[in-house]
Amino acid sequence: MGLLLTLFAASPALAAGYRYWSFWDGAGGRWAYATQGPSTARPADGATLGFRFSVSKDAAAEAAQPRAAADFEAVCGGTAPAEGKKRVALVIDFGVPEDAPAGETPPQGTPRTACAQLAPAATAAEALAEVAKPLRYNGAALLCGISGYPKTGCGEPIEDAPKPPSPASASADADPESGSDSGPSAGLFLGIAAVLALGSAAVWQSRRRRR
Repeated sequence: MGLLLTLFAASPALAAGYRYWSFWDGAGGRWAYATQGPSTARPADGATLGFRFSVSKDAAAEAAQPRAAADFEAVCGGTAPAEGKKRVALVIDFGVPEDAPAGETPPQGTPRTACAQLAPAATAAEALAEVAKPLRYNGAALLCGISGYPKTGCGEPIEDAPKPPSPASASADADPESGSDSGPSAGLFLGIAAVLALGSAAVWQSRRRRR
């Protein structure tokens, strides 16, 4: 019975993801998850910033990157420098329809790029507001919407949907003792319980004969 309880405890639980706008730093031509929020990060002249809307399980490890290159020259190369201003390249990726909230679709023309010219002390949030209004934040200053997308929601948890069975496992699903992607099946647990019960009965019979 202890083995049975251990197997139940080891079964993986449904993981949760989050639907949100992630913020990226394009330093060195590669996207890296930003270590600060847009409202506190102050990009230097020549910086490239990325924003991506998606459903991701883990912020740093599994968040979806912007699908356009982190290329400052490609975005701001045609914008002449201005005295007393810094240039910041922005890549805004509204994501894929599968990650959109119910009843909404990503705006057309994604990813979008824009070159913001602003004061040297301006934040990433100010650079974004320069090119992609309206922005929407929640009470904790979490970025919830860019250019009005999405209209509602802000970093809400999303439970994983059950994975469809693969062709290779379709025949196994018909066997009550076969496993599945979500862990050991009920048939396997019952089989283990039966083996444990038979083992206990054999020990009891052996002790009875010795008496």
